[in-house]
Amino acid sequence: MAKPAVVVVGADKGGVGKTTVSRTLLDYFSANNVPTRAFDTESPRGTLKRFHPDITEIVDMTTTADQMKIFDTLNAVSPSVTVIDVRAGLLSPALASLRDIGFLDAAKAGQITFAVFHILGPSIASLEEIAETAGFMGGAKYFLVKNFINDTQFFQWDQATYNSYFHRIKDATELTIPKLNEMAYEQVEVSSVPFLKFVANKGINDEAANYSFVLRGYVRHWLANVWSEFDRIRLTDIVGSKPATRNSEK
Repeated sequence: MAKPAVVVVGADKGGVGKTTVSRTLLDYFSANNVPTRAFDTESPRGTLKRFHPDITEIVDMTTTADQMKIFDTLNAVSPSVTVIDVRAGLLSPALASLRDIGFLDAAKAGQITFAVFHILGPSIASLEEIAETAGFMGGAKYFLVKNFINDTQFFQWDQATYNSYFHRIKDATELTIPKLNEMAYEQVEVSSVPFLKFVANKGINDEAANYSFVLRGYVRHWLANVWSEFDRIRLTDIVGSKPATRNSEK
């Protein structure tokens, strides 16, 4: 049996689009035939679950009982990948919890594949989050994500300042999520379907839909660019799944 893989997506600041990144990851794994489950920690109101209801469970990651739901079942369920969308502002506390329960030690020992997608905002304060999370990254694949989905401008970062934070973590990798046309993004939000289904002109239950040809084109082009970033870092290899023929219209 392949060892389980856990992908944590989060930030210590809200409004940086972390759930959008989680949604692209779930679509990417789906298109690459990687069995995946997800946990939405926006308890009790879930955002990720609205788009991926069949594979997502809402949990409160600050409670021991819900931590058990996630981590006691890593070897007992069929999906090989677990994606955890961490509630805004709780990335560092969540990582501290993973340290306390021995999860980080298990990752260091090679028993679990662990990846962190840290969504950065435009401010220096966001860069300071890197220092907060640095101590938890032993044994993890660490990705620093510049997310332009909301037209974010990283205007406060000069390269020297950014490098001073970035180089504190060995083997950290940068990712860029490009901007999506505003009207296209809003239409996907209103439709409450995964990006992949929107492109395929399908509703949440795979029924035929009538989405705009133009807006579907924008989403298709944007999603391809996002997935090229995931291909670049060999994400399917990281989570231990052999690359398969990609299904772009599930």
